[in-house]
Amino acid sequence: MTHEMLTTLRPLLVAEASAEAHGSGAERGDLEQAVWLRLLERLETTGPPADPGRWVRRAVRSEARRCRRRARAERPYATEPADDAPGPEQRAMAGDRRRELHEAVRRLPGRCPGLMAALLSPEDLTYREIAGELGISQGNLGPERSRCLGCLRRLLTPEVAAR
Repeated sequence: MTHEMLTTLRPLLVAEASAEAHGSGAERGDLEQAVWLRLLERLETTGPPADPGRWVRRAVRSEARRCRRRARAERPYATEPADDAPGPEQRAMAGDRRRELHEAVRRLPGRCPGLMAALLSPEDLTYREIAGELGISQGNLGPERSRCLGCLRRLLTPEVAAR
């Protein structure tokens, strides 16, 4: 297909795509692009169409039908899909909550600050490692943790209720 033929077909393609776009729910540019792609694929396999103008009109209508079928088959989400990546607001709020938690942990009595800091550690320590680090038996970790969580809960309850 010659360059002259492509420049001759472009106004026809633009006009046909404009006419079909509204009824198909597709963008005019998307229809044009799809038809150009189909034409390139055809040129590689079977060569140029015998009647290029007729081929363009049929290709645009075919793409418009495909868009209408796709639009009928698509179903909207009941709610927006969850975005796995938190935005800057969510990261800032999570950072604030983390800082508040660590401040509350530092205010705990006795061995609780050390135990809770070890449990909250990003290193994901095992009970054996925590017990060795704090110098207490592994069997006492569970009850000690429960007491510390109770203290933390009592400490944070007024702050949470105030919000």
